[in-house]
Amino acid sequence: MPARLIKLLLVCGTNFGLAALCLLGTSSGAFGNEASQPFALPELRPTQVAAGAWYVQGLPELGSSANQNFISNAGFVVTPQGVVVIDALGSPALARRLLTQIRLITPQPVTHVIVTHYHADHIYGLQTFKAAGARIIAHRAALEYLNSDTARLRMASSRKDIAPWINQETRLLEADQWLTGEHTLNVGGVWFEIKPMGPSHTPEDLVVYVPQKKLLFAGDLVFRNRVPFVGQADSGRWINALDSLLTMDAETIVPGHGAASVQVRADLQLTRDYLAHLRFTMGPAAKNMEPFEQAYLAADWSRFESVPMFRLTNRMNAYNTYLLMERESP
Repeated sequence: MPARLIKLLLVCGTNFGLAALCLLGTSSGAFGNEASQPFALPELRPTQVAAGAWYVQGLPELGSSANQNFISNAGFVVTPQGVVVIDALGSPALARRLLTQIRLITPQPVTHVIVTHYHADHIYGLQTFKAAGARIIAHRAALEYLNSDTARLRMASSRKDIAPWINQETRLLEADQWLTGEHTLNVGGVWFEIKPMGPSHTPEDLVVYVPQKKLLFAGDLVFRNRVPFVGQADSGRWINALDSLLTMDAETIVPGHGAASVQVRADLQLTRDYLAHLRFTMGPAAKNMEPFEQAYLAADWSRFESVPMFRLTNRMNAYNTYLLMERESP
């Protein structure tokens, strides 16, 4: 077996599909020394979605050492007085790669990073932007997560599962500016309307609307062309948040996961319909104390079975919704 393939399998495991993934993309980033990595990394290339606005699209898979935890999107808007970044990606190394891409487009510094929510795949790159001089903006409700055992255990797990990209030097950062309500930011004449939408996907959900460009950065309120991760979400309020987004005058939406869309209503509706279906199938079962497994097997999932990530996330989503509906039942 060639030495290069042996190295790939040592890094990626004996999953040949994952090993093949290691061969894709650009060659920036590495183990320890980013100039001499044993395999190529997933491509991180900005796609323009409006005048002066770009995003990078994460991979539709689980975070791993092979992909640097590149499983979520991040966006950025260039203004005459600086760059505003929306979400920080899932590792410091990814954030460095994103900074490099931004500098190929503009010499303007990154002045702000707006965090849509404090899930690991969106925040582990924050320290890179902070070191570059950016000001972090997020919703104050994220403090509960930052001070939780969940955050501590997730970091400990990531230091093992996503090493070396997440390591002992990777840390969680608080925001420089905590929001408790709507906030408007002006950088170089470009307005950013920051709107709280939680608790829904998380308690601290924010969306960022750029009215001059009719561009909406929706965070994980929207998963395009893939099944969303529900986790401990309040799916009822999440549906209400999506209803609110459906009233906005956005022409382009950058979701937290998946490709950007100009079919705003259809893509918002897909996430909404999936959440509604979870509640429709699990709600009566929880109310009537029907066993979860029986309710799950009896449910019709045919509309969503072909959507990416269905097999990885649907059972967990259904179970969490079942538990939520138990708590909601009178």
